Amino acid sequence: MPTAAQEVVVMHATNEEPQHVRVVGALAATDASVRLRGALAMGAEPDPGFLEALVQRCAIESDFFVRDMLSWALTRLPPELVLPRLRRELDSGHAQARSQALHTLSKIGDESTWAWITRYLLRDADDEVARTAWRVAVLLVPEDDEEDLVTELVTQLGRGDRTVQLSLSRALLSLGDVVQPALEEAAVSADPGMAAHARATALLLEDPESGFDAALDEARRVLRLGPERAALADEAASGPAGTVDTPESTEPVEAAEATGC
Repeated sequence: MPTAAQEVVVMHATNEEPQHVRVVGALAATDASVRLRGALAMGAEPDPGFLEALVQRCAIESDFFVRDMLSWALTRLPPELVLPRLRRELDSGHAQARSQALHTLSKIGDESTWAWITRYLLRDADDEVARTAWRVAVLLVPEDDEEDLVTELVTQLGRGDRTVQLSLSRALLSLGDVVQPALEEAAVSADPGMAAHARATALLLEDPESGFDAALDEARRVLRLGPERAALADEAASGPAGTVDTPESTEPVEAAEATGC
C-alpha cells in the first residue's frame, strides 16, 4: 500500500533529483502532518530550488503550523533570493499570499524591507493582511519614521471586531509614548468607534495591566457620560456610601502577539 507521501501530487521543482521531487511533493499531501514534515525537511537541508514551491504553498496552506514551518524554511534560504520573491507576493491578489509574505518578512527581520510596508498594506481591506502589516511595521520601522507610522495607524482605530482592534492597540503600544499625541487627537473624533478605541489604547499606555476589555468599557463609559459626568460618578462611587465597579475582564495586554496568518 502506498504511503501518504507517495500519494501526493508532485509540485514544480527546478531540481529533478528523486529525493528533491519527493520532498517538494510532500507539500501537496492531503495529510497536514506530511506537509509539515516536508516543510521541515526543506528547512533542515535548504536548497534554493525549494524557493518557488515554498512561496507557492504559503499562499494556499490551510494549516497554521505548516504555514509557520514554511516561513521558517524560507528564512533558511539566502535572503538575497528570498526577499525579492516575497516582495512580489506583497502585490498578490490573494490575501493569504500577502499576509504570509509579511509574516515571513517579520521572521527575516531585514530593516531594509521597511519601505515595502506601504499604506495600502496597512489599510488592506483584508483584516488578516492589515493585522500582519501592523505587526511587521512596528517591528521594522526606523526611529525617524515612527511618528509617520503612528499617523497612519491611528486612521485604522475603531476598525473591525475585538481581535482586530486588540491587534492595532498592541501595535501602537509597542511604539511607546510617541503614540500619545495622536491618541489624544483621535479620542475626540466624531467617530465614536475611533474615539473609544483611541481612549482605550491611551488607558493601556498608562496602565498596561488593566486589560483591553476593561479599558474599552471604561472608554465607552466616558464617551457616553462625558468626561465631567464620568469624573463625578467616579467621585461618588469612591465615597463612603459608594461602591466601586470592578470590570469582569482583567485580560492583560501582551507585549507580543502570535501571528494569525
